[in-house]
Amino acid sequence: MSMEIVLITGMSGSGKTVALHVLEDAGYFCVDNLPPELLLPLVALERKKNSHQLAIAMDVRSSASLPQVPALLADLRHQNIDVKFLFLDASTDALMRRFSETRRKHPLSQINIDTATDDMSRALVEAIELEHKLLSSLREHAHVIDTTLLRHAQLQDQVKSLVSVSGEQLTLVFESFSFKRGIPGAADYVFDVRMLPNPYYEVTLKPLTGKDKAVIEFLQEQPAVQQMQEQIAQFLNHWMGPLSRNHRSYVTVAIGCTGGQHRSVYLVEKLAACFESQWRTLKRHRDLGIAQQ
Repeated sequence: MSMEIVLITGMSGSGKTVALHVLEDAGYFCVDNLPPELLLPLVALERKKNSHQLAIAMDVRSSASLPQVPALLADLRHQNIDVKFLFLDASTDALMRRFSETRRKHPLSQINIDTATDDMSRALVEAIELEHKLLSSLREHAHVIDTTLLRHAQLQDQVKSLVSVSGEQLTLVFESFSFKRGIPGAADYVFDVRMLPNPYYEVTLKPLTGKDKAVIEFLQEQPAVQQMQEQIAQFLNHWMGPLSRNHRSYVTVAIGCTGGQHRSVYLVEKLAACFESQWRTLKRHRDLGIAQQ
């Protein structure tokens, strides 16, 4: 059996520990805060021990050597090792709130969070912005998971689904969302379907979702919905080949409607079913089940 490696990096407070615990529970040998210089020696040691699943977290505390990571991963892939590279991100506001709630000190901040003043807030923002800058080059090489609006259970599910697919072929991720809660930060392509007929305004359909038979039947009868589905499919059919040849591991297609319950969910389900015979596909419904405002 060949070795599988999941490398996790990203912003402090974005959920790297949660992701690592998911992988540990799944049977991966996990190492937190590994300096990049030790990556290849660790992999060589684990291969001698006949280990097959390894998960590693790296963070900004190793900022001086993080630029080495893309070349190190290329080396591992050249050894026919299945490598998945995940970058966890979140908005500055979300990260500030999490540090405030946990009373933890940011690794790049020189001010203790217990000195809760405007100086602390400014220092925290500056530390987060610096971290974004230091990690920006890694973000470009990884599959990004935006945890701004994710609950722990949602992040756990996403990590499980991402590591369950083979790294040998590009994975096409379809994600529904509500524009009320913002566009997913990790989306490669965003399609706005708010102009389509909305089941929300049908009394019997309002409490249902795009997975329910009655809503499906309603949307299937709408020419504009079918036209939107066909045009998104045509776009992806045209560009998925070039994207795959560009050595992409994941492509995330986000489809948004007003509440993230009906139209976007329906189209994600339909498009995932359409492409699953051609590409490895995953589907997510970020805001499904969240009460409408």
